[in-house]
Amino acid sequence: MDEWEEQETATSGTCALTSHTSNAGTQGDFWSSDRGEFQREGAEDSANDGDSQNNTAERSSFSRRGGRGGGRGRGFGRTDHGDFDANEENGDHTNVSRGRRGGRGGSYRQGGEQGGRGGFGGGYRGKDEEVFAQGNQDTPAEKTDESDRPRVTYVPPPPSEDEESIFSHYESGVNFDKYDEILVDVSGTNPPPAIMTFDEAALCESLKRNVSKSGYVKPTPVQKHGIPIVSAGRDLMACAQTGSGKTAAFLLPILQQLMADGAAASCFSETQEPEAIIVAPTRELINQIYLEARKFAYGTCVRPVVVYGGVSTGHQIRDLSRGCNVLCGTPGRLLDMIGRGKVGLTKVRYLVLDEADRMLDMGFEPDMRRLVGSPGMPSKENRQTLMFSATFPEDIQRLAADFLKTDYLFLAVGIVGGACSDVEQTFVQVTKFAKRDQLLDLLKSTGSARTMVFVETKRQADFIAVILCQEKFPTTSIHGDREQWQREQALGDFRSGKCPVLVATSVGARGLDIPDVQLVVNFDLPNNIDEYVHRIGRTGRCGNTGRAVSFYDPEANSELARSLVTILSKAQQEVPSWLEAAAFSGHGPSGFNPPRKHFASTDLRKGPQGGLFQDSSVTSQLAAQTAADDEEWE
Repeated sequence: MDEWEEQETATSGTCALTSHTSNAGTQGDFWSSDRGEFQREGAEDSANDGDSQNNTAERSSFSRRGGRGGGRGRGFGRTDHGDFDANEENGDHTNVSRGRRGGRGGSYRQGGEQGGRGGFGGGYRGKDEEVFAQGNQDTPAEKTDESDRPRVTYVPPPPSEDEESIFSHYESGVNFDKYDEILVDVSGTNPPPAIMTFDEAALCESLKRNVSKSGYVKPTPVQKHGIPIVSAGRDLMACAQTGSGKTAAFLLPILQQLMADGAAASCFSETQEPEAIIVAPTRELINQIYLEARKFAYGTCVRPVVVYGGVSTGHQIRDLSRGCNVLCGTPGRLLDMIGRGKVGLTKVRYLVLDEADRMLDMGFEPDMRRLVGSPGMPSKENRQTLMFSATFPEDIQRLAADFLKTDYLFLAVGIVGGACSDVEQTFVQVTKFAKRDQLLDLLKSTGSARTMVFVETKRQADFIAVILCQEKFPTTSIHGDREQWQREQALGDFRSGKCPVLVATSVGARGLDIPDVQLVVNFDLPNNIDEYVHRIGRTGRCGNTGRAVSFYDPEANSELARSLVTILSKAQQEVPSWLEAAAFSGHGPSGFNPPRKHFASTDLRKGPQGGLFQDSSVTSQLAAQTAADDEEWE
């Protein structure tokens, strides 16, 4: 199962690394759930390849044997369980939990006298997909009958009702006005004309007021073209660089139409019938979209609701029962709610796939087909389908056509699939085992800059976070094996500045909008160029400048070299001579579509000469004609 997939029960545990502390070690340390910090075990225990003894009569724990090879000797040993059950309260300290099965060479191991042996967090499955020890919360979790796994009981804190918090925003950067010079390509039959100001969007007074409170003064290119396309009822496949305002481009026209039609959420039905469903691949992104929808719908009759995994299902069902017009969800939890009969689909008018390339790849395509094939879901001819992403590879475009009407419009803003030119991209040629020292040197030179560090595996995320804490860099981490409350706390600590360094796997690369991220570090470069674009897009957002530093390992990243040269060239950035040499000396796949004029990818329906097969109506126009050139979008 994909690491981003959501489901009713916890698929795996996690080592509770919420805010790593500087006393954390890498050999023989463990996380104390009751004290909320790392503890260092005695020398006798910690000297034994990560093994640890359960000498304490105050905790029950479970542990397991870890994966073989590199996992051994680097681990934290066993992970303690912070819960107390009835037996413990009565003085019976029998360990009632068993360890989960490790990966290759691992086995179930009864917790108790001997802790798990091996790498950080225990065993792994598949390609470095770890199984971490379960760190519970304050109350014992119920056990499911079929899997003996703890039922998810986490209830997130309610979002702030304070108007100032709801409409908080960060300032646009000095390069925001350069958006007006970006080339825009709209292909398809009879596209509606672009708007130049929000006044031309014909928003109702409530929406206008909320847009103004949000600091929006003039629309970005994707908003100038996307809003009228959605308002005209057309299906849309939209590609625009990260941080360019795609979320507002679909939320504003959807909310406007619902308000114009007098839609009002009803709390009198056990099955809620939303008019709009928005799907995104990660919990963090879908919650972010929900908060944007909640902001724009503030003070209106439209009620957005969000559902995603890692949170108590009962809590989300109760929230749904209060009424729902716009339902935001991750695929697994959304299908679960539909299967339970809590969500009906007969009234769906809008289906939005955000980060649509990820939603239609090998991991999520079956779920998307299940969703559109669910009983009651209107056919694609009877609903409006909208797809947004920063990258749209050609194979995904072919697949997306199955979900869209044949006359859908294709909107390309700027260099589709390209990196934002506001991000200064730097590459450092370094071997695998020299990366750690290179990272420390880099962070020492940047001071307290808010930094995201991307790594390839979950195990590596926690390991690097602890190393940085030892070096006095307050750090937290986020990845798919962490409990939802831990993921939310990690993001909260990063946003607040309590932990200015966040180590993340790809779960943090998609769509997250965190203010003032000044530096992105690719400790491990991803396997494909699209993921690289999403990663460095966490900085340089909304006209602000940013910096991305990537560690290039010649032995591991040679197949990506040609793609990186293309990205740098199209963003008008310097290409290191050694990278250019690597790009044209290798014979591996480029992983990136060759550039075509001003766009890295174009509508596949276009013929060899650029015309559409079914229609030659293609408009390309600069987004520079605006009546609000002297205004700032804040």
